[in-house]
Formats: sequence, C-alpha cells, structure tokens
Amino acid sequence: MPAPPSKDGPRINDEIRVPRVLLIDHNGEKQGVMPTSSALEAAEEVGLDLVEVSPNSDPPVCKILDYGKYKFQEQKKKNEARKRQKTVEIKEIKLRPNIDIHDYEVKAKAMHRFFEEGDKVKVTLRFRGREMAHPELGMKLLQQVKTDFEPVAKVEYEPRMEGRQMIMILAPR
Repeated sequence: MPAPPSKDGPRINDEIRVPRVLLIDHNGEKQGVMPTSSALEAAEEVGLDLVEVSPNSDPPVCKILDYGKYKFQEQKKKNEARKRQKTVEIKEIKLRPNIDIHDYEVKAKAMHRFFEEGDKVKVTLRFRGREMAHPELGMKLLQQVKTDFEPVAKVEYEPRMEGRQMIMILAPR
C-alpha cells in the first residue's frame, strides 16, 4: 500500500499526534504545557484551529488561530520576499579602440547607471581590420576604464583577448 501523500505546511488539529503540547491561546498568551486533547478542546471552544507552529521543540508549541488566515499571511510573506529580490544582470558596453572622448563619456555615464542599479558590466572592445595590429591601444583603453571606475566598481574578470575582441567584467562595490 503506498504511503499517503505528505502534506506541506504545519500540522493542524487531529494531525498533531504528540501527547503533550505547549499551548499559546488566540490572544497570544502562553497557557503552559497540557495534553493535546485538552488543547484541541480549547481551540474548538473558540471556533479556531490548533496549529503546530514549532514542531521541533520539546514539547512542541501549538497555537490557537484561524488556519486559513495563517496560510494566507504566509503566502503574502513569500510573495513580498520574492518581490524584493534583485536579480543581478550583466549589461554589455561595446567600445572601439579609437573611441572619441565624448563617445567614451556617454558610455561611462551608462556604466555608472548600471552600477547604481546593482548590475555587472561586461566591457567588450572589438577590433576590426588593421586595429588587430595594435592590441596595446585596446589594453590602454580598458586600463583607463578600470581606473575611472575604481571607486564604484571592482574588476571581476581582468582584460584579456578572445579572438578579435578584448573583454573585461566589472561588478559594483
């Protein structure tokens, strides 16, 4: 015979199989250790459920409350936590070895915005044609980026060549 499906969440009412529990009533006041049967009766008198809130303590702690409302509050807490979670994205900034000063400033402004939002930035420096003959110009530019962003970002992936492009990854401090 297969085992019954395991229920998620705390045990309630008749599912509590321990002989004695520490009871907390519907007003949040501690009633003390008592047999489970009398705790169940106390919950029925008020018309609420007996919910095991701390099953691993000795004796287990049970509380008299409205289980439906309790489940709803727990779900709301989970949703709030998920809403506040920030996923770190990697934003990419593409540069060329002989970028003009103003163009560089525009890219730097965008990078500052990314760091403020808490995202990582992947700086890609693409070489075309004869630019490949002077990778030191690209390295010089990436070193400049590194020094310009020293106060707000740390280098996570040092500048290095990958085929026709040089890559560096910066993460916010």
